[in-house]
Amino acid sequence: MPSIVERDDFGAFFTVLRDMGYEIVGPRVRDSAIVYDRLGSVDDLPIGITDQQDKGFYRLMKRDDRALFGYTVGPHSWKMYLFPPRIRLFTAEMHGNGLSIVGEHYNPKKLAFIGVRACELHAIQIQDRIFLNGAFKDPVYESQRRNIFILAVNCTVSSSTCFCTSMGTGPKVGSGYDVVVTEVLKPRHQFLVDTATAVGDEVLSKVRHREASMEEVEHAMSMVEDNAKAVSMKRSIDTANIKELLYNSYESKRWDDVAERCLACANCTMVCPTCFCSTVEDVLDLKGEHAERWRLWDSCFSDEFTYIHSGSVRRSTAAKYRHWITHKLASWIDQFGTSGCVGCGRCITWCPVGIDITEEVKALQQLNKER
Repeated sequence: MPSIVERDDFGAFFTVLRDMGYEIVGPRVRDSAIVYDRLGSVDDLPIGITDQQDKGFYRLMKRDDRALFGYTVGPHSWKMYLFPPRIRLFTAEMHGNGLSIVGEHYNPKKLAFIGVRACELHAIQIQDRIFLNGAFKDPVYESQRRNIFILAVNCTVSSSTCFCTSMGTGPKVGSGYDVVVTEVLKPRHQFLVDTATAVGDEVLSKVRHREASMEEVEHAMSMVEDNAKAVSMKRSIDTANIKELLYNSYESKRWDDVAERCLACANCTMVCPTCFCSTVEDVLDLKGEHAERWRLWDSCFSDEFTYIHSGSVRRSTAAKYRHWITHKLASWIDQFGTSGCVGCGRCITWCPVGIDITEEVKALQQLNKER
């Protein structure tokens, strides 16, 4: 049976997790955005703050209450802690006529993720398939993933760029968490809490709580259900036969229309919680005696991404955008058995020219009908 933790007792989660050796990472306000960073206490959360989002638009606003999780998602995703944007792979040293290569030793930290949304949990699970469940495992991802505690949050609010409902990824958390909470503001500020793992049970046992009544459970869940309705989720994607749609639209004139607007800036891939492309960069000192190899995030929108001996394979902006959306919504399904999109809406919000993936899919569907 779910439990109730009062607002005044919520900070105990931080104390308990810290006592268990976890560094706490979660949402906080910085540089006029809600980002994921180290948290010292519950007071570091974006208390009484919400976000307004639309195509190429993001603003923080004050709420008329003291909600801890009264916003949706910002430019950061949790992959920055599991799949770091920059990491050294090995170091090479010249000693006389000899060369020694030393692989990097990874020291994962125990991290507690606070405030993980349903769409973001799906994104983490998608990256698990990529980095852990394939023919090869990524040692950096694997070592850090084993040391993560997740306190998830059911969404009772959504932004105008959210479309998780149509992607089947939210707003209600399904799996992949240790503890999940639903914030209730009225008639009193409290949290409906449930656990899914032994470590989640252990953490909750050390926080003051009581058993929730059936009325409290129904009230909290009704808030999540109301958020899932079309009145809240203003955007959607019809995923029926979407893979075939993208494959059959390879020569569509829509790609040229997108290219006239797209800057190929790679914002969409940088904020996406599932994009996993990377490159390697070698750094050499002036004497030629010390070298390092680094792995960095990369984007399929860069010319270098497909560069081979005769130049880049995808030179045009139209080809780059076509590849990105086709991989995300079609070939990803063939590769990993799931869509690469979780409906978080980040690519819409943080596109400087306001390209909307939901509108592009609708346009392709309309053109397909007109054939």
